[in-house]
Amino acid sequence: MMNNAIVLLEPEIPQNTGNIARTCAATGTDLILIRPLGFSIDEKSVRRAGLDYWDKLSLSVFDSFDEYMKSSEGAVRFFLSTKAPRSYTDTAYPSPFHLIFGKESAGIPESILRVHYDASFRIPMLPEIRSLNLSNSVAIVLYEALRQHNFGPMQKAGKLRSDS
Repeated sequence: MMNNAIVLLEPEIPQNTGNIARTCAATGTDLILIRPLGFSIDEKSVRRAGLDYWDKLSLSVFDSFDEYMKSSEGAVRFFLSTKAPRSYTDTAYPSPFHLIFGKESAGIPESILRVHYDASFRIPMLPEIRSLNLSNSVAIVLYEALRQHNFGPMQKAGKLRSDS
């Protein structure tokens, strides 16, 4: 059975991927990384980075975008880019979904976006700003997609502790 997933195409900055991994672990969302990676995810590196939730993460790594595409046939994919024509709020996200984000320095290549134009969306922002931080962008779009499904099995309310 396919799950919701965040797909990072050639991520470069380990701190962004770490933040995204935490968000994925907290929401029960799979994380898919597509090489090349700008950092190591071996056990020693993960432990040194203090990623104590890494074992709660469903992680897959692919050697290429084509390999990912072949392995995830049937997934409903959404491509997030500053070059996309429509807002991420202008679509319904069927579950399971795959949200695909490009590398920090260049985003998703235009050759991929052209092929998937109808499934390409952006986060609105002021025109003089180049882009948002990748981990913030993932959180914004992921939580909108999860909101559309009433957040699934996630805890919806906390318990306020009294000081008495």
